[in-house]
Amino acid sequence: MTETATNAESYRVTADELRQFIERIERLDAEKKDLAEQQKEVMAEAKGRGYDTKVIRKVIALRKRDQNDIAEEEAVLEMYKEALGM
Repeated sequence: MTETATNAESYRVTADELRQFIERIERLDAEKKDLAEQQKEVMAEAKGRGYDTKVIRKVIALRKRDQNDIAEEEAVLEMYKEALGM
């Protein structure tokens, strides 16, 4: 096998592998879009039942965070509010 043939074969394998990565990413993007649409539907359902979706989003964000970080932030917030007479 010549060096040129080896390079062509190597390029073909690399191109096939690259195509597989791109196709996987494209499928994941499509899944992500579907999930975002489902989340939107759930929020619309919650809003229809009278829940405040802005607060729901905040609760979800808080649940993702470390409890110690939340407590520290809330303590600083309270300190600032007290300093401003709020």
